[in-house]
Amino acid sequence: MTISSPDFSALALSPSLLPGIDALGYTVMTPVQAQSLPAILEGRDVIAQAPTGSGKTAAFGLGLLQRLDPGLSRAQALVLCPTRELADQVGKQIRTLAVGIPNLKVSLLCGGMPLGPQISSLEAHDPQVVVGTPGRIQELTRKKVLHLGGIRTLVLDEADRMLDMGFEEPIREIVARTPGNRLSLLFSATFPDSIRAIAQSMLRNPVEVTVAGGERPLDIEQVFHEVEPARKQTALAGLLYLHKPESTVVFCNTRKDVDEVAESLRHFGFSALALHGDMEQRDRDEVLVRFANRSCNVLVASDVAARGLDIDDLAAVVNYELPSDPDTYVHRIGRTGRAGRKGLALNLCAPREIGRTASLEERSGQSLQWQRMIPVAPKARSAPQAAMITLRIDAGKTDKLRPGDVLGALTGEAGLAASQIGKIAIFATRSYVAVARDHADRALERLNKGRIKGRSFRVRKL
Repeated sequence: MTISSPDFSALALSPSLLPGIDALGYTVMTPVQAQSLPAILEGRDVIAQAPTGSGKTAAFGLGLLQRLDPGLSRAQALVLCPTRELADQVGKQIRTLAVGIPNLKVSLLCGGMPLGPQISSLEAHDPQVVVGTPGRIQELTRKKVLHLGGIRTLVLDEADRMLDMGFEEPIREIVARTPGNRLSLLFSATFPDSIRAIAQSMLRNPVEVTVAGGERPLDIEQVFHEVEPARKQTALAGLLYLHKPESTVVFCNTRKDVDEVAESLRHFGFSALALHGDMEQRDRDEVLVRFANRSCNVLVASDVAARGLDIDDLAAVVNYELPSDPDTYVHRIGRTGRAGRKGLALNLCAPREIGRTASLEERSGQSLQWQRMIPVAPKARSAPQAAMITLRIDAGKTDKLRPGDVLGALTGEAGLAASQIGKIAIFATRSYVAVARDHADRALERLNKGRIKGRSFRVRKL
């Protein structure tokens, strides 16, 4: 379903939603918005293939907000997301879209966060919009503190990753607690058979939307190397040493490979960190902070964990093992070559994986570039180091700490120039600041001896 004009004024949106559209800077609709919003506003179920960054959050956000009764204090919209990071992004965007709706309560209910405050918040006042992860939503409904009998709109965002993470059973239980006459919207970057099956059981005569815009022609050099499995770790280190990308995500298909490959790269001297679903939320947050602030130059990750990764200028993507699904391959490499920059995608293929390349050639319509020569691995500890080092401060928002306080302490008592200080991230009880590698030890010593905002806090180097 499409409309003739890509302008939001062509839609019969509530006037209260217009300030939110302006606040997000939208002037014309993205393809996924233009194709799905008319159907959503008509009350039609929608199943949409749409990648991260395509504007899908605004599409379902506007749809669910249009159907709300702000005067009714009960849960009316539920958005399920695979990870806390994505749920946080979605919640923030819905709050912005709802800026013109007075007294609207949007609750973020995710695992990895304390349960007590969430229960207290729900007992005090029902939210109209709930954004959360399936495990925590299931837990809160079982405790009978979150009530889904009034849900008018249900959204499954990045449904393929939720199923990959084993959330099918919680999702089906949650859906069963919602009214049968609800509006159901399913968004997924890929459409495997498992998604088709769950859509068939949840959606009623849905409008199907496929957005090719997320697979726009990117300026990405894709190189394939045939490598015996036993030589993959050495070959990977050699390729990274040869190309020297400033920031790289290495995708592995198993959590075991994620840990082993990260350890191997550290042996060669790379600033490499692992990211997968078995990690505690605080540890995942810390890894993402360090990669974003350039104190880690290689992130080894599973597909699930990499969702929520928000890096605009990723220099390279490596497939340590090819995914079995071509949609997943396209989604992975689409993280490089953004914002007008040239990207690099390196692929290590064991002989048993060669068969998977046929579907990639068919998908792209062109021959793949193979390079049989694998460079020799660097000597241990000879790889280029990350430019920054992260200092962790055991204080955060609960201590009323702000980025300006950290910056002031470093440029004041610690004597650093502003150019030697990178990104500052403030969490509830911890804060992180990136400092130029050559100045990290001095900054650490000064911060531990001095004060931040007139108080002494423990600081350590990661």
